[in-house]
Amino acid sequence: MLATGFLTRRTVLNQPAFTSWSTLFRTARNRATSTIAARVPLKVQSQLQFTRVYSSSKAMDTPADIFRGITDRFAGVTVDGREENVDKSSFRDKLTKSLNFWTTNKNRAIWFRVYKEQADWVPILAENGFDFHHAKTGVVVMYRWLPDNESSNLPTYAHTLMGVGGLVINDQNEVLVVSDRYAMIPNSWKLPGGYVEPRENLIDAAIREVAEETGIRTEFRSVVTLRHAHGGTFGCSDMYVVIALKPLNLNFKRCEREIERLQWMPIEDYLKHPQVHETNRQFVCTFLDYQNRGLTLTCRDDVHQVLKKKYNLYYVEREQQDQKNL
Repeated sequence: MLATGFLTRRTVLNQPAFTSWSTLFRTARNRATSTIAARVPLKVQSQLQFTRVYSSSKAMDTPADIFRGITDRFAGVTVDGREENVDKSSFRDKLTKSLNFWTTNKNRAIWFRVYKEQADWVPILAENGFDFHHAKTGVVVMYRWLPDNESSNLPTYAHTLMGVGGLVINDQNEVLVVSDRYAMIPNSWKLPGGYVEPRENLIDAAIREVAEETGIRTEFRSVVTLRHAHGGTFGCSDMYVVIALKPLNLNFKRCEREIERLQWMPIEDYLKHPQVHETNRQFVCTFLDYQNRGLTLTCRDDVHQVLKKKYNLYYVEREQQDQKNL
């Protein structure tokens, strides 16, 4: 990866290099916005639900005294508690009969989605060999692996948290920085950002977080780099993606709940500021290097050929030499 190689070299722009980049950056801003971000707009609606062309699961044809689960392509069965009208007194007997049926039918993983109102199912499932797989507000998913002659290869639940940081540079070569109210390092300066919401793509998350924390509206320029770490919140791994954004306004509206201070800081000050962490300086250096080399890590909306489901494809594009010389 370009960013990885750059970070490995620990490159720091000296003053002549910064001056060269600054000239190039001003020239680029004077051109019409014909970058890849403009030519391939990102317009993902996070709330949109997509329907698959084919069904990878189907309702199971079972006797009346067996849980009517949904089968998947791996011969697994998922029972949704809200689709079952059964009380605690009859749940145990129906579970026993269902397990016998599924075993005879050579089903493999059995999943139960148990909602808060069915919490009394949980100890009965546990007594019958079910374990916890994951939980969200209002629902827990328990599972049991049935085959005795085959080891379980079930995937673990989502184990990585996604975060984004917005690298916003204005026409005066100033970077937008914030100091968090509850920062791990008090009074330190960093890029605005936060966690990605469910079904939200990375670019939209960065634009949203910058607007929420600072009141600055932005549009996409380039993905810059990512940081991957382990042992984070809830014991999860952590991925932090830095995205370069172009400001559309300059007046602040600080989020008083989360942000203590914010400002436009000259890049040359940012790169040597004692209260800016070295990694945060490196994010800016990486973006300046991309600009100097005419590189953009851009994004395109695409659709899976089989599932007919939208996804975002990220890739590197080099600026055309004739455009660069304009």
